[in-house]
Amino acid sequence: MPPEGTSAETGADGHYRALERLYASAPVNEKFRSKLEIVGEGLSRLTFAVTPDVFHAAGAAHGTIYFKMLDDAAFYAANTLATDTFLLTTSFNLHFTKPVKEGEVVAEGKWVSGRRRVMVAESRLVDHEGDEIGRGTGTFMRSRIPLSSLPGYAS
Repeated sequence: MPPEGTSAETGADGHYRALERLYASAPVNEKFRSKLEIVGEGLSRLTFAVTPDVFHAAGAAHGTIYFKMLDDAAFYAANTLATDTFLLTTSFNLHFTKPVKEGEVVAEGKWVSGRRRVMVAESRLVDHEGDEIGRGTGTFMRSRIPLSSLPGYAS
């Protein structure tokens, strides 16, 4: 057992758990309740519930929900490969394939290419029936912000 005040999390697993804490600490996630799980290098999974408070006027989830979850899933999949700095989204393309009215939705992120300065990752949204409801591809650039300087990451 590690000494009190220290963590047994090291290496890749420690980085993944720190990214999960970083995600959970973001104030925007108070408005969009969701949970991040890093499932391996270049892979992420977000779960969230679509409820009426995120509907547009026609009674289905607003596109902001699709964008946020797709961007977050792709972003964190890419950031698994950047252990020193926080990434920034530089572009994101989004395709809506099906409206969703309620239930749990899963966003799956997967790193595609790049490791040095710019990375590309893709993501998809799957509803509670197993249907794909959206898909996206993002480009992410390393920032000058050290991950270790961010309170959620460093916890």
